[in-house]
Amino acid sequence: MAGAVDEAVSALSGRPVAVLTGAGVSTDSGIPDYRGEGAPVRTPMTVQQFLASDHARRRYWVGSHLGWRRFTSVRPNGGHTALAALERRGVTGGVITQNVDGLHLQAGSRRVVELHGTMRRVICLHCGQVFDRRAIAVRIEADNPWMTTSEDAVLLPDGDVRPESVDGFRLPVCTVCGGMLKPEVVFFGETIPPARFAGAEQLVARARALLVAGSSLAVNSGMRLVQRAQRRDLPIVIVNRGQTRADAHASVKIDGGTSEVLAELAERLPDPPSGR
Repeated sequence: MAGAVDEAVSALSGRPVAVLTGAGVSTDSGIPDYRGEGAPVRTPMTVQQFLASDHARRRYWVGSHLGWRRFTSVRPNGGHTALAALERRGVTGGVITQNVDGLHLQAGSRRVVELHGTMRRVICLHCGQVFDRRAIAVRIEADNPWMTTSEDAVLLPDGDVRPESVDGFRLPVCTVCGGMLKPEVVFFGETIPPARFAGAEQLVARARALLVAGSSLAVNSGMRLVQRAQRRDLPIVIVNRGQTRADAHASVKIDGGTSEVLAELAERLPDPPSGR
């Protein structure tokens, strides 16, 4: 792997770098991903199911709330802090992430495009009112005092757990209009808001190299950004355990953990020339 890191340093040095991250960046913080060895089978709820079924919404909110309480206890790891350091030094222009955990912001990254949204906020689908997730959690527990967070519950990559039962659960509703609430995340079957994707495209357009970390690029939104870099013939460095959809197009592929590799890149990549 040392030789591959040398090649990555050579490919990225002296170039403004755009960064795209996926679930693999957060595994060392205790959040599993769906694509690694031994990963849980993914059975995602689609937005169509969420909107159409009161039972589906109860199932989602019970699992999401129980997992969210544990989700909020995780902390950034060395990969997150390395990327924040690279941004502070001007080596990168920020981070585009497919994660909803907020760990890049916790680590100190300032320009973060959260492609798939965030677990920090909840939105009313009727009137558009936005709520802090912590306030919704307080209301859920007040309305459902029987709910407890089990330390034995298996945390899933999206920050939820599989609930044993949803019987009797009272759904949170909008305090402004009584409308339906949904975490501000992009469900399967939803599209990324155009303005948000445009922000990600802008970061890639301003860069002269792309660093992909912890993503298999199975989701089309990430792959579309890689294709934009590829069309401009930018160096593409991929750090990921296992194969990705863009391996054939990578200038350098490092099959390894993101925490250690990103920390080494942060140590070895030179600061940009003054006035860049």
